[in-house]
Amino acid sequence: MVRRIVLFLIVAMLGLPAQAQVAKSLFGAAQQASDQRSEPFGSYSRGCAAGLMQLPETGPSWQAMRLSRNRNWGHPALVDLVQEIGQHMDRIGWGGIYVGDLSQPRGGPMTSGHRSHQIGLDADIWLYPATRMDLSRRERENISAISMRRADGAFVNDNWTRGQHELVKKAAQDPRTARIFIFPGAKVQMCKDETGDRSWLRKVRPWWGHHFHMHVRISCPRGARGCVNQDPPPPGDGCAEAQDWVNRILNPPPPDPNAPAPRPRRDLTLADLPQQCASVLSAPARR
Repeated sequence: MVRRIVLFLIVAMLGLPAQAQVAKSLFGAAQQASDQRSEPFGSYSRGCAAGLMQLPETGPSWQAMRLSRNRNWGHPALVDLVQEIGQHMDRIGWGGIYVGDLSQPRGGPMTSGHRSHQIGLDADIWLYPATRMDLSRRERENISAISMRRADGAFVNDNWTRGQHELVKKAAQDPRTARIFIFPGAKVQMCKDETGDRSWLRKVRPWWGHHFHMHVRISCPRGARGCVNQDPPPPGDGCAEAQDWVNRILNPPPPDPNAPAPRPRRDLTLADLPQQCASVLSAPARR
C-alpha cells in the first residue's frame, strides 16, 4: 500500500501516465536509496538499482566530491572496491583518492551528464592524487580535477606519473572490474611502461574524454538475474587498438560527406526501463 501511495504521488506531481514519464526526472528526484535488497536491474545505460549503499563522504583514504549532486551511491561491491582502491593508493604514497560520480540513490538516468552510471556499478575516480582529506563541502564543489592529456588525448602530459599507472592497474586487477575507460594516450603510455603481467591491460579501454578521471565499471554481481553485463573486451591487451586511436587523433581521416546526420537522443521514459524500476521508485526509503 505504501508503495502505491508513493507512486501515485510521483505520478500526480508530474501529471503524466506513469510509464510515459521522463525517467531522469523521476530518478533525479529520489534523495535516498530504496529499502530493498541491493540489486541492479537492466544495463549500465538503461536501468535502475534497488537498495544502493552510500559511499561515506569521507574516509581514511577517500573523499566523495560534488556532494550537491547526491551521486555517491553504488552497489555494495562497488563501494567496497572504491574504498580498497583508496587504501591501496594511500599505502603507496598518495594521500588517497577523490571520487566523482557513482550513481543516484536509486540509479536510473541522470538529470545531467552521464548516459551510464544507472545501475550502481560505475564509478569515476579522479586521476590526480588527493592532497587533503579534510575538504569542506564548499571546497568539494569548487576544486577542479586536473587533466592528464595533451594533443587532444594522444599523449599524457607532465601530470601523469607512475602513480596514475598504479591507480588504474589496481582497479583493473580486481576480479570484480569489467572495464576501465580512460583517454587513448594514457592506455598507450601504460602499454609502454608495464613490464610485468600485462593481462590487466585488456580491461583498460580507450574512450573519448576521461582525462580528468578514470571510469571504473564492475560486472553484474553474482545472482543479479535482472542485470545485463556488457560484452567482454576482445582478447589480448588492447594496446594495438589504443595506438590506432592515437594515430587517428594525430592523422584524422577525411570526413565522410555521405555520413548521415546524427539523430538527437530522446529522453528515456519509465517504460523504456526494466519493469522492476517502477517498484524501485515506489519502495520506501532506507532509513
